[in-house]
Amino acid sequence: MTMMSVKSLVDKFVCGVINESDYESLDRNYLKNRVLNLVGEENIPVAPETDDLIELKNQLVQVAIQNQKIGDTANEQDNLGAELMDFITPAPSIVNRRFWDEYQISPQKAIAAFYDLSKRNDYIKTKAIAKNIYFKHPSEYGDIEITINLSKPEKDPKQIALAKKMKASGYPKCNLCMENEGYQGRINYPARANHRIIRLDIDGHQWGFQYSPYAYFNEHCIFLDSVHEEMVIDKKTFKQLLTIVQKFPGYFAGSNADLPIVGGSILSHEHYQGGRHTFAMETAPIETQIKFDGFENVEAGIVKWPMSVIRLTSSNMNQICDLADKILQKWNHYTDKSVSVVAQSNGEWHHTITPIARMRNGKYELDLVLRDNQTSAQYPDGIFHPHKDVQHIKKENIGLIEVMGLAILPPRLKTEMQEVEKYLLGKDNQIADYHREWADKIKKESPALNEQNVHAIVQDEIGKVFVRVLEDAGVFKRDDQGHQAFMKFIDAVNH
Repeated sequence: MTMMSVKSLVDKFVCGVINESDYESLDRNYLKNRVLNLVGEENIPVAPETDDLIELKNQLVQVAIQNQKIGDTANEQDNLGAELMDFITPAPSIVNRRFWDEYQISPQKAIAAFYDLSKRNDYIKTKAIAKNIYFKHPSEYGDIEITINLSKPEKDPKQIALAKKMKASGYPKCNLCMENEGYQGRINYPARANHRIIRLDIDGHQWGFQYSPYAYFNEHCIFLDSVHEEMVIDKKTFKQLLTIVQKFPGYFAGSNADLPIVGGSILSHEHYQGGRHTFAMETAPIETQIKFDGFENVEAGIVKWPMSVIRLTSSNMNQICDLADKILQKWNHYTDKSVSVVAQSNGEWHHTITPIARMRNGKYELDLVLRDNQTSAQYPDGIFHPHKDVQHIKKENIGLIEVMGLAILPPRLKTEMQEVEKYLLGKDNQIADYHREWADKIKKESPALNEQNVHAIVQDEIGKVFVRVLEDAGVFKRDDQGHQAFMKFIDAVNH
């Protein structure tokens, strides 16, 4: 493309749009006028040094605030930002046509191009994601990953106040509906003007493929049903997941469980998560080989993992699906009170499965994580949920991503851990009361604490707590009684 003379911030942004999109030099005046309409014609600064289109967009948003075209709440800024980045985002029909044309030549290149677009147009918030704290914790189960999630901006008081005044809207029905594509956004709903969804057929039904705006791992994506229906784990789920990993080379695909407490944050819309990332659970070995009668073509085993996982491997998709469904049906109705496993109480069903699919060495691999969402007087938050003594670190649901060995911890921990470190070093501090007992234990077990090692020691202790969190969520504990109970369940599947 021929570079135009750059005079102002708007000119430079328009130049970048022409270079990054299907627009041409002939469209320059049109683009400039559309941008000026959005940000205002006053207070336009000279062109900055940067060529980063996202940074230029951010500066234009500030101009719009100055010109009173928008308010200064985070949502209003996001809405305008997405609208500006929509200039470099092709229409959904074009995005889909290019994806599938490229897919015929190379699925990997088609996926890579869509991922690149989703980053370039700021749908994937790469700069915000970079703020997250990330470290690994070596454990007997492999390298457990820990993230403290700092990427999602917290709602400011003005935004909350404005949201209360807004009339309730049923459109889109939820954040995962197809209707989000191109949606402007509002005070209490995220901006989606630059959002695109790839349509694909999964087992004779239309689904969508998109990336997660606030990714927790590499190429974190979402596969969503075109129909707004509640999540259900059944035989169809297993076939859909295995079909996805067949269509998307190098990606895993998994589903949150479909029950409260053990499920994900959105149970109202059928969807799966996936991406190009190797979790500790994937590398965890088979600890106990098992066999299922009538399924000699399916390798099976119990995985060495803090939660209760059965791994199935076969080159035959139908065989894996049939066996997975048999295990699910048995688990849904299975009770063993000796280890507090109860299928139903007071008319409420408690059992489901968190499934994760991948391809390995040309074969289908399906991990089935057994879940139980019972509560009790002793464990009102969940018998197989993080128990009270670890909730100072993690009290939220243990969803798909945590199940696989990646902790998603709340933002509060960034400053709270700084205060814990001060407390451990005997400095003035504002340690939260709920961390004090844990910190005293660290102090007792690590007498050689100093300025140089305190941060690493606290991170290591956080890792140990998350391993405990996963062990709490395991239905068959990793002791002799738990192993015998697990094998008893396997025997029940066979009979």
